[in-house]
Formats: sequence, C-alpha cells, structure tokens
Amino acid sequence: MNLNELIQNHGISDREITSITDDTRKVEKGSLFFCVKGAKFDGHTSAAEMLEKGASAVVCEHDLGLGDNQIITENSRKLYGEVCSAWFGHPEKKLKMIGVTGTNGKTTTTNIIKHILMQNGHKTGLVGTIQNEIGDEILHTDNTTPFAYDFMALLDRMVKADCEYIVMEVSSFGLVQNRIGSSHFDVALFTNLTQDHLDYHKDMEDYYQAKKLLFDMCDTALCNIDDSYGERLYNEINCTEFSFSVENKADFRAENITIKADGSSFDFCFNGSSYPVKTNMTGMFNIANVLGAVAVCIQEEIPVDDIISAVESYGGVKGRCEIIPTGRDFTVICDYAHTPDAVENVLKSLKPYAENRLICLFGCGGNRDSAKRPKMARSAEKYADKLIITSDNPRDEKPEQIINEILSGLIGGVPYDVVTDRREAIYHALKTAEKGDIIVLAGKGHEDYQILENNRHIHFDEREVVADGLKLL
Repeated sequence: MNLNELIQNHGISDREITSITDDTRKVEKGSLFFCVKGAKFDGHTSAAEMLEKGASAVVCEHDLGLGDNQIITENSRKLYGEVCSAWFGHPEKKLKMIGVTGTNGKTTTTNIIKHILMQNGHKTGLVGTIQNEIGDEILHTDNTTPFAYDFMALLDRMVKADCEYIVMEVSSFGLVQNRIGSSHFDVALFTNLTQDHLDYHKDMEDYYQAKKLLFDMCDTALCNIDDSYGERLYNEINCTEFSFSVENKADFRAENITIKADGSSFDFCFNGSSYPVKTNMTGMFNIANVLGAVAVCIQEEIPVDDIISAVESYGGVKGRCEIIPTGRDFTVICDYAHTPDAVENVLKSLKPYAENRLICLFGCGGNRDSAKRPKMARSAEKYADKLIITSDNPRDEKPEQIINEILSGLIGGVPYDVVTDRREAIYHALKTAEKGDIIVLAGKGHEDYQILENNRHIHFDEREVVADGLKLL
C-alpha cells in the first residue's frame, strides 16, 4: 500500500509499503516498522538496523536521527493499531461489534450472546479466551484479545466469511496496548472487577481505568450495578447506558430466581414486562451472565421470545462449572475460577447442593500477581469443607513457594491437604472422595496444558486426568 493510505500527515516523502509490523523478525524489504516499547524490549533500539534490513521507514516516539526515514508520533503502539485497521481495509467498520469486559464472566457472556445471535440467523464471529470462532469454524487462540495485526487479520477473515457480528472478550491488556485498532462497538458490557493482573496494573484503580477505556469507544453500555465498580462506571460514562442486576433496581433485572444443581430459572424483567427464563447453567453468577447477554441482544432488537428460546437451548461453556462424568456417587466439577472472587462465587453457588462435603482443589499461577494468593485461600475456605492446595501454572516459580504463600492466607478451621503435583492432587481428591461430595477443580477450566519453567507447555486436560484417576480406584 501507499504510505499516504496508511498514515496521514506523516511528514516524510511518500513511498510504497509492502508490509507492516512491530516485530523485528518479520521486517523485510519495504516494511513499515513500528518501534514499540515492551516490558523486555524496546523497538527503538533496533530502528536503524531495521532500515538496513530493508524497512522502507520506521515509526518512533522520539527523534532517532534517521531523517526522512522516520515518522515521529506520540504513541507508536496506538498508531500501529490504527494502521493495522487501515492495512486490512477497516474490517471493524464492516461488522457490528459487541465487546464484553470485566474480570469474571466474559467467556460465558460472550458465548451466550453468540449463541443467541446465531440461533436467530446472524452469522457471528467470536474472539475469546478459549478459542476464536468464525460462525461454526473453530480457531486456536493464544491471547484473550489478539495482538493488533492478528486481530485485524481475523476480523478481515470474518468479513470475507460474511459474518454480520463479532462478539469479543476485551481484556485490559488489549485496551491498554491498543490491540483493537480503530474499533468502535455497538454495545459494550461490563461484568465486574475483582483483583487480578496486578502484576501488570499497578493497583485496582489502574485496572479499572484500563477496563473503562472500552466505554469511550462504544455507542451503548450495559453495566452490572451489583458490582461496585460497575455501579461506579454506570455513573461515570457518557454514552447511552443501561444497568442490569440480580440484586438491585435496574433497567434489566432478574427476579424470582431459582437455582438448582442442574440449572436455573428466573423472570427477566424490563420495561414493565416479565418473561420466564430457564437455563441449563447453575449459580447466581451465571444468572448475571445470562441477564447481561439477554440485555445485549435486546439492544440488537432481537425479539424477546426468540432470545429466551435461544438461552434455553444453550448447554454451557467448557470449563465453566463443567460437570466431569464419573459414574460414581460423588460429583467432579471443573471451573476456570482463578481469582478470589471467582472461587468464592463458584463455591457459594455449589454449597447448597453438596449432600456431603464441598471440596476445593486449587493453586495459583507463577509469575503472576502474588498478592492474590493468600486471598484465594481465604475465599476458598469460606464455603469449602476441605481444601486441596496444589499447583496451577507455576511457570518459573517454585510450586512450593507459591503454595506457602497460599497457605499464609488460611485463617484456620477448614482441613486441608497439600499435594504439589496437580495430577497427584486430583488422584488424591478422587481416592478420598465420599458419597455425596462435590469436588471443584478450580483454576484450569478449559485449559488443556500446564506451563512449567522456561515457558514449557505440557499436555494436561483435567477431564483426562479424572478419567485416569478413576481407573485407579
């Protein structure tokens, strides 16, 4: 493409661009290279080398003394996202975009929204934690929100596949790092905000402000006002806004809630009308997820009866309160809960259905926010009758050190076992299970791997581990 087509008023002579990248390994003759400063590497240090490698020009945030070969901008990461949009012909403008942000509930909410849209004849793309989807086509993903170039390439594929909508989880990383380019959302939804990613964000206020960025780029906002940050957001944003709640007065509300082990029901209330809803998912947190998804689809003018029919046909999300079949007299549930709030919510929801003990097996990830480790323990012991403390994705930290930090948060009174190896911990849970127990495997959810030292991934699917463990009984 011509440089003028990508960047206006760039201040250097025009030239032909063969590719765009912020990755030094991908620079070739005619590339436009963006100098982006990351946590471990600053692209500015390689700008001159990239020109020698054949780059047509570099984009940087300060004068590098490269004369007519440099374009200076205030924020090269932001401009890179915008140029990625332009490179693919602005596919984000050819799709109706729905974004969901928050700490917990993003995956379930986006999957419900996509299901409703697809059931009502709207081909939809999905971008999320578990996988990306183009209609019924499944694509692998490494990040909740892909990097800018990959994201726009994915949207371009969706446009070419005749998708009408894209529903996506929008992470705080994706927002702060300008990964979504020039995207503008028809509807944006806020689920909640609890402690997570404080290894990246300096504190909860910084985390909140990152999430809030989404609501500067949307037409309509839906806020969960049961969450204190959601209530705050509702009162701070300037776009058209609606509230939803399972506890308070709101524009969209769930009333007459009944929760059972195999599903839930409630009345969906808005505009003075009430509609009965049944769902195959359990837990109060899933009522909130369904409520938010329904409210989004109301904004897209899908008939209420058609929305509810789609909700009732939805089976749930892999790794989100997923029952793993055992054929035994106890129950095993796999859930992605990896924050204190998420662990507390899932255990609180399941507690009434434990005929005997509620057992929680969990660990914490290495090279991540260590401050939440003792908080995870305190949240787990609120509702669990027994804890099994183990490993998660230890990465480059010693699993024993992580476990010790978890144990420091226990107040006492709840029995616990420590089994460092997660496979052996699951086997231990199965071997010691009693009739009527519910065993919650928290933290891994949909993941089918563990991350060990030096970013080494090993295959680890808890469904397979449970099946193997049952053979040992």
